[in-house]
Amino acid sequence: MPVRLVDHPLVQDALVELRDKRTTAEHFRRAATRISVLLAAEALREVATSRVTVETPLGPAPGRTITPDIVVVPILRAGLGMLDAVLGLVPRARVGHIGLQRDEMTAVASQYYAKFPARLSSSFVLMIDPMLATGGSVVAALDLLRQAGAPLVRVVSIVAAPEGIAAVERHHPDVSIYTSVVDRGLDERRYIVPGVGDFGDRLYGTIEA
Repeated sequence: MPVRLVDHPLVQDALVELRDKRTTAEHFRRAATRISVLLAAEALREVATSRVTVETPLGPAPGRTITPDIVVVPILRAGLGMLDAVLGLVPRARVGHIGLQRDEMTAVASQYYAKFPARLSSSFVLMIDPMLATGGSVVAALDLLRQAGAPLVRVVSIVAAPEGIAAVERHHPDVSIYTSVVDRGLDERRYIVPGVGDFGDRLYGTIEA
């Protein structure tokens, strides 16, 4: 299975706040940042490092620094809610963007934008999308990244559904998924249940009254 469940107590605490329908947009954004930092840190746990020596005010000190080029690719628009958290961990990371619009009737994703940094073939790519539901958008985004030459991609999603995991495993079995929870499934609108509702709407305060 490509799924890495991150069961850290702070991850689960933030997940509860995201799930709560009483959480305001302000607090939803804060919880999204908290959980994104922790999930991204886990996804980067095995990133390659090289040994270095730096001079402190009191003398030389050995250490390790990240070796590969890190590229973060959010799926618009909800993925942007995770981006600053990841860049806080890896400030020198480069950023690509993928815009996909999901048809609400068919759940098929259509591309309206894609722009990636150069040299993806030598980069460690983190693709971020908070909700892995049907898997259609994530699989389409992975297809684009493969076509652009990215050999190593990891997906970071806050909440996942079995259907989405199965789709990624079927089309990209070598891609690992880092998530805080695998919920029970999708409803008739293809929303994750119990999920958190529409992540983008809750993040940006665009929920219709």
